[in-house]
Parts: sequence; C-alpha cells; structure tokens
Amino acid sequence: MDKFKEETVKVPFGTKHLDAALCFPSSVTDVHTAVILTHGAGGDMNFKHLVSLAHALASDGFLCLRFTCKGLNLGYRVKAYRAVLDYLKSQQKFAIKHIFVGGRSMGCRAAAALARQLSDESEDAVQGVICLSFPLHPPGQKHVHQQRSEDLRGLPEHMSVLCVSGTEDNMCDRVLFEGMVKEMKAQVEVFWLKGGSHGLTVKGRPEESVLEEVNLQVISWMNKQAA
Repeated sequence: MDKFKEETVKVPFGTKHLDAALCFPSSVTDVHTAVILTHGAGGDMNFKHLVSLAHALASDGFLCLRFTCKGLNLGYRVKAYRAVLDYLKSQQKFAIKHIFVGGRSMGCRAAAALARQLSDESEDAVQGVICLSFPLHPPGQKHVHQQRSEDLRGLPEHMSVLCVSGTEDNMCDRVLFEGMVKEMKAQVEVFWLKGGSHGLTVKGRPEESVLEEVNLQVISWMNKQAA
C-alpha cells in the first residue's frame, strides 16, 4: 500500500489558475504540518527534485503542495505563492496548524520574500522556509549578493530556515553565503551537498543517491521543527 496519495488541483489566481499537486499521507486524519514548494526560473512543479521531496515528505506524515508559476518577475511569483498559501488554508479536509514555504532557486527567493511579508502581518503565518539552491547571485556576478539576500536577512528571530546548497554551485559562493547567514536573525541550518551543482547534481554520483541524501536532510529538519 502506498504511503501517500497525490491529487492534481487548480489554484485560483486572479482570472487564471495555477497548476498544483497536493501530496499527503494515506492516513490523513492527523496531518497538521504542510510544506509548499515551487520550482526555479526554469521547469515546473514536475521537476524531479521537487516531486521526489514531496513524495518523501508525504510518506513521512507531512502534507506537501507544490505548484507551477512560470513568471520570472519576483513580485509576480510572490503574489502567486500567496494565492497558493490562501488555497491551502481554505482546505477543510486537513487540520493544518503549521505551514512551511520553500522551493528551489528562484522559487525559494519567492518563498523567503513571502515569509518576510507575512511575518510583518502576523507572527505565526508561516513557521519556516526551505531553500534549495538559493541563488545568491547570477554566475560571475557576486556583487549583487546583498540585494538577493535581503529577504532572508530580513526574516525575524522566530522563523526557522533550512538552506541546502551544493559546494560547487556557481550561483552561491560559499564564503559569501556563510557571511550572509551570520547576518541573519532567523534560526538557520545550512547543509552543503559535497560536489553539488546549482541543480543539486553531483558528478559521478547516481541521481537517486543525491535525491535521497537531500530528502533525508529536509525531513530530519522538518521533524525537529514539528517536535
């Protein structure tokens, strides 16, 4: 018997709809914690890493809602993210008490921006942010790292943040990133995937092995937050 179920859904967004997938444990009676995930500038919600993580989270007792938003404007992506959050909160089938937002690359920039906005409105709107391959700067343009990291550095002390990045990520200089983390007020954990690229692939390692390592890090962190 599968440990999880998945349903495709349409999330209202203005006059349009966003494609999304709701993944949840087969026994849905006691699901209290949800994770929302979205993709980077390219791809969609079916990006293999997001699907794998969503299934792993649902198998471990969490609800995971991942969605597609093709816009490359960060403000537009944040508005779409808020629509997905509102949709999740409207689902009476689940008694969700805690919500975490995240994504990969541009998707986690949007998640961090939304979490910062929401923290200004309500202290308990979301509990934390999951950043997969945070794009601290474009390749070869390290000078923009302060602007890119503004929302992460602006997150409040009560917020929890997990960052998963590759040591060979050409959009996340490790020295600059670790310096940024020291400036953050939020409670941050960072996992460096040895040899990992911006796409969290490792030369010479099977993709499934890397996916499993990343998923275990995220689930371990989520279980600590839910404890």
